[in-house]
Amino acid sequence: MLHLIPRPLHQLALQWAHRTRHVWRRVLKPRLAGVSVILRNQRGEILLVRHSYGPENWAFPGGGCARGEDPALTARREMREELGCELEALELVSEIAETISGAPHTAYVFTGLIAGELRPDGREVVEARFFALDALPSPLGAITARRLQDWLEQR
Repeated sequence: MLHLIPRPLHQLALQWAHRTRHVWRRVLKPRLAGVSVILRNQRGEILLVRHSYGPENWAFPGGGCARGEDPALTARREMREELGCELEALELVSEIAETISGAPHTAYVFTGLIAGELRPDGREVVEARFFALDALPSPLGAITARRLQDWLEQR
């Protein structure tokens, strides 16, 4: 249904929702959970994306877990919705207890291989590219940099 909303209007709504979510977290401090996916291709490059909202940095794709949703299913759903792709060899890398916007958050970091073609939605994800580990773009988000470092240390 959201695909019926004109792209510029949808992106404007995402920017408003992003700001509102930070205020909501600061005030109500809900316990939330989300996923980040270190998506790799056959050459060993990792996928980084830029969103139409929030800071203008490169980040791992991912998103929030619905109440009671299994994090692995969240990872697969988010990759289908935002990038139009499926995942192979999905593996949990880490579970991180953190604070985002003053609220407790559990991050599930996965790694997996891309199955099929990458087709960014152009609404939430405005750019998606694979990068070699020795040629990462700038700026890289702080959370993304920490999760990348954790993954590299575990390899």
